[in-house]
Amino acid sequence: MSRVTSKLQLTLPKAIADLHHIQPGTEIQFESAIDCIRIYIGKSRSALPLEEKLRLLGEARKRQQLRNKNFHRTAKPVRRGWKRDDLYQRGTTH
Repeated sequence: MSRVTSKLQLTLPKAIADLHHIQPGTEIQFESAIDCIRIYIGKSRSALPLEEKLRLLGEARKRQQLRNKNFHRTAKPVRRGWKRDDLYQRGTTH
C-alpha cells in the first residue's frame, strides 16, 4: 500500500512498475472515474482517435461476450420451504 505525501506525491509499488515496464521518467496520465482513479501509461486514452477508441470498444465487447458465453450457473436454487414474505412476519404476534 502506498501513502500520499504532503506534496501529494505517491510511490508506485515496484512489483506494479516492473509488471507495466514503468521506469523513472515514464509519463503517466490520471483520469478520475466515478469511484476510482485510473492511471494510463503514456498518452491519454482520451487523446486516441475515434477509430482507435471504437476498435478498443469492439475488442472489449468481444471479450465480454466470450465471458458471458462461458458463464454457467454452478448451483440450482434450493427450495427451503419458506418464502421471503415469511421473514417479515417472523416474530410478530398474530
